[in-house]
Amino acid sequence: MGTPGPFRRDDESHPPLDWPDYRSTELRAPRAPLRPLRQGATELSGPALGEDRVGEGDHDLTRGGAGGGEPLGERILVHGRVVEDDGRPVANALVEVWQANAAGRYAHAADRHPAPLDPNFEGVGRCLTDAEGRYRFLTVKPGAYPWGNHHNAWRPAHIHFSLFGRAFAQRLVTQMYFPGDPLFPFDPIFNSVRDPAARERLVAAFDLDAAEPGRALAYRWDIVLRGREETPFE
Repeated sequence: MGTPGPFRRDDESHPPLDWPDYRSTELRAPRAPLRPLRQGATELSGPALGEDRVGEGDHDLTRGGAGGGEPLGERILVHGRVVEDDGRPVANALVEVWQANAAGRYAHAADRHPAPLDPNFEGVGRCLTDAEGRYRFLTVKPGAYPWGNHHNAWRPAHIHFSLFGRAFAQRLVTQMYFPGDPLFPFDPIFNSVRDPAARERLVAAFDLDAAEPGRALAYRWDIVLRGREETPFE
């Protein structure tokens, strides 16, 4: 995981490093040709991000807040599989998520959006994929929020995903969106993936069969690491 596949960056299925509509990319995009760094034993084999780093309840974002109670908002299950391009499961990958609360605010000092904070929601979680590449999170549906990129700019509801292999050099970061969001046409981050079919691979599918009756609706989002059906990564 983390090795560029044959379809990375050479088409419109991944965001470019510098996308004028997404203003902050101008500040962080590289201005000189990239130079590959040789990877040694540390980058390729360690530290192992394994079972001892993940707690039994780390996948449940609805518990563990500082307030000691239940978070506000619509509870949802987000689940899926991490697979290679031929469908082979990727087992023991560390999947981390972070997100805004139901009001559209992150539990982070840098977030100045005047929406309310939720003392019962920290907005971070993690789990390991099982032998079939499956992951699962219980959380609340995040709210949209303004972000100052342009006039009246709002981010669609989304959850950030980070995938680690067995070392820090094996990391991929992306975002998952929810179906039917009216903000899609106006969001430069979502639209920096210029291929419409690739953009659709960022959108989860509503999955009533996986819902917990009386508690949480469900969305399924599979992550493909390489190939023509690869999930777009940042």
